[in-house]
Amino acid sequence: MKKFERIIQKPITIVAVALVVTTFVIGKKFQYYAADPVGEKDCPPLFPSFVSDPSKQNRIEIEMPKYELLWIQKGGYINDASCLNKTAVHGVVSVKSADDVKRALLFAKNEDLKVSIAGVKHSMGGHAFYKNALVLDMTKFNQMTLDEQDKVLRVQSGATWHDIQNFLHPKFAVKAMQSTDIFTVGGSISVNAHGMDHHTGAVAKTIRSMRVMLPDGSIRNVSRTENPELFNLIIGGYGLFGIVLDVDLEIADNVVYQSGRKIIDYKEFPDVFNREIENDESIGLFYGHLSTAPQSFLEEMILYTYKKVDAPDAEIPPLGEVSSIKLRRLIFNLAKQGSIPMRLKWFAEKYIEPMLESCPVSRNQALTEGEACLVSRNDPMHDSVPYLRNNLKNDTDILHEYFVPRDQFVSYIDGMKRIILDNDANLLNASVRVVHKESNFLNYSPTDTFSIVLYLNQTTDEGGNKKMQKVTQELIDLTIAHGGRFFLPY
Repeated sequence: MKKFERIIQKPITIVAVALVVTTFVIGKKFQYYAADPVGEKDCPPLFPSFVSDPSKQNRIEIEMPKYELLWIQKGGYINDASCLNKTAVHGVVSVKSADDVKRALLFAKNEDLKVSIAGVKHSMGGHAFYKNALVLDMTKFNQMTLDEQDKVLRVQSGATWHDIQNFLHPKFAVKAMQSTDIFTVGGSISVNAHGMDHHTGAVAKTIRSMRVMLPDGSIRNVSRTENPELFNLIIGGYGLFGIVLDVDLEIADNVVYQSGRKIIDYKEFPDVFNREIENDESIGLFYGHLSTAPQSFLEEMILYTYKKVDAPDAEIPPLGEVSSIKLRRLIFNLAKQGSIPMRLKWFAEKYIEPMLESCPVSRNQALTEGEACLVSRNDPMHDSVPYLRNNLKNDTDILHEYFVPRDQFVSYIDGMKRIILDNDANLLNASVRVVHKESNFLNYSPTDTFSIVLYLNQTTDEGGNKKMQKVTQELIDLTIAHGGRFFLPY
């Protein structure tokens, strides 16, 4: 009997040890996926020729105090959010005034340097920084004033939308901005960004006027009526035609919305949008998410709507920052690892997130149903996405955005699905937004379009870059075949 017990106990002990080891390994892996980033990532450069140029790097030692430049760094390198575009620069200068910009331009002219303009460096693709250029860091150029009566905000170009929302809240809100608030005003103007407000469209629609500095240091006031040609070049002009100093932006009331969700088949979307959303003025914000789970890949779709409600006595609380960052990062990074975590991610978005949704405006303060989730206009866009930053090695996430005529949406998604599956691309998120016909010179939307925003994961080695190159080329070809265009910042 004792011999039998020993025979039984041995495999039980082995199983117990295996469970402990497995639990430890899984725990360490989860900790790795949830960990906060430690500094900036250092990835192999996609364009090695951009990294060094010894003939010019030595010039950084020349001291020219008469220019009074506020150097952040001399020489060295700069990168964007993708981590793939490490570029050698002459140096980085901090801008705190219009005079700082003028002095930097004069220095660059005398030293025969190109000039690049940087905010939070989220434009990807290698085009944002010129090799050995003088880089102007605009992030300290961020003052703003408000004309409440006319509902116009005058803001310097280095301010982020996060800064602006905190400044306007709780009485006012932004009319048009990206769906997250990390970007600078100047950066958003340079790409003519758009976001959740499907009525207003791109940020260009909210600009009253701008002050722009030209390469010779002169300043021009530009608007639709004053220097209109330059106005249409600056908006969506990627900093090629001048440096935005400050801008007068139209703002909105910070109204109260009831959030809503609807799950549909992607083929229904154009008709649902036409019938239920486009002409409903009470719906102030809207976007859609396409499924990235294997069982419903790019077929199932969640529509997010924010509908204005009558809440005259609502007390709008201060804007809160994103919570549960490590948990969000863990879920997002796990989804990169295969089909089962991706299924769980989509399941959580469909069924768990609604239960955890932040509803900061108290239900009993609004003249609506007791179970309604109420938010102010600022709330859905007040997200600096810290959970997307991680410490994963040999890993980066890349944004793509494509604009297709609205009647081409279903056919386009069918083609996109084939390309992503055929290339085994790791698609983490696919959003759909509404874009109107634009009139600026470098125009990504010459007609009313739906925009499809893809968030793709890749390895940072040669294999990952080659796969991303192939996917990108095929998606661009598909877009052109459908009469659409792609977004240059990504």
